[in-house]
Amino acid sequence: MSEQVKKYLIDPRQTPFFYGYLILLIGTIGIWASVPGQTIGVSVFTDPVKDALGLSRNQFSNAYMLGTILSSLVIGKAGVWFDRYGARIVAFGAALTLALALVLCSFAVHMSEFVKELLDVNSWMVPFVLMIGLFFMLRFAGQGVLTMASRNVIMIWFDKHRGKVNMFSSIALSFGFSASPLWLNALIETEGWAGAWRYLAAGLLVIALLILVFYKNSPEAYGLFPDGTRSEEEQQEKIARALAQKQFTLKEARRTRAFWMYALILAFNSFFITGFTFHVISIFADAGMPKEEAIAIFLPCSVVSVSVSTLFNFLSDYVRLKWYLYLMILGGFCAATGLLLLSAPIGVVLVIAGIGILGGFFAVLNAIAWPRFFGRSNLGAITGKVMSLLILGSALAPPVFSWYFSTLGSYKLLAYPAMGFLLFLAVGALKADNPQEKIKA
Repeated sequence: MSEQVKKYLIDPRQTPFFYGYLILLIGTIGIWASVPGQTIGVSVFTDPVKDALGLSRNQFSNAYMLGTILSSLVIGKAGVWFDRYGARIVAFGAALTLALALVLCSFAVHMSEFVKELLDVNSWMVPFVLMIGLFFMLRFAGQGVLTMASRNVIMIWFDKHRGKVNMFSSIALSFGFSASPLWLNALIETEGWAGAWRYLAAGLLVIALLILVFYKNSPEAYGLFPDGTRSEEEQQEKIARALAQKQFTLKEARRTRAFWMYALILAFNSFFITGFTFHVISIFADAGMPKEEAIAIFLPCSVVSVSVSTLFNFLSDYVRLKWYLYLMILGGFCAATGLLLLSAPIGVVLVIAGIGILGGFFAVLNAIAWPRFFGRSNLGAITGKVMSLLILGSALAPPVFSWYFSTLGSYKLLAYPAMGFLLFLAVGALKADNPQEKIKA
């Protein structure tokens, strides 16, 4: 088969509708397929896997943390691959890698026992080191590369309507991610934890095929324009806008205050929500509330998050993102204050509102800010750097939350440094304007 036939196996120019809408659908499925590498997907396997490997909860959590930190150190390279090879190849490779990681995870006990026999040792260090490597693969391929490539390819196919498009994707992902613990738990109860991971690996092979067939790196590669522009006047307008927008390199983006303020509030979101979710039952028990009340907060949090992301994704095509930055910081203050006052009824309300606001604005800003501020040419390298900060935040959260509880005696004391960090962001964000506006001025 010739290279030309391969390239146009599905020709975006021949579809009866704008191909970007198909990219929206398959790209959203691609992000959803990263669930096995996300905290929400791994947490369901924690108890059965740690017990099977003979690891304590702390040992298992530390292996997860170290694997995630290692992932954060190299995820930036995947952003460079995205810019060089495109979303199709990078996302396809990530889906295959995630599938391989899940298969290896399903044989973790067998591999651990084999190494113990080979080295003639019977130490917890063997499964501990093994899980660090496996968690690295899960987090790098799932939370990192597959998520980044799938989100970026959606944003590349749209311009003026990015906010509206991201609204639909965010709603689907919010409900999909929220429901995943339920069906993952059902799969584990039916097939066992090892069988569940193998079924997920098989599903990812199907996703990888969909990515290979349907992902297209950019509309321009097929003579199309973002948003499906057809009239010559609109096309000329888009060309003029693209030429007027500076295409920042990663090095140039990192010199701007906007890059760091937006990246740090997104990283705070990853840190706080991951830590809170990881220890939610213990956090509520520390406040004198039962497990049922702890689990019950996730549904209202999702409702708030979906409502926020739906409204502000739609408005983002017309509103300055700096307002969103401050609203997200306000959500962080609500969540931190709620943690501090959790034993009181108002504390639960503040936690639900704060986490919902954080999650809602995260869905908006993490998708829209980077192409609007820095252009599309080096989007992979820039979002790869941001992703490394997000992954690092999520890696540090569980042990930091645990340290405050085990060493200082209460989770609520973490609220004070959290609010201090948010205050720093609020001050720093005063001049965190869109870099494109400064260039035009």
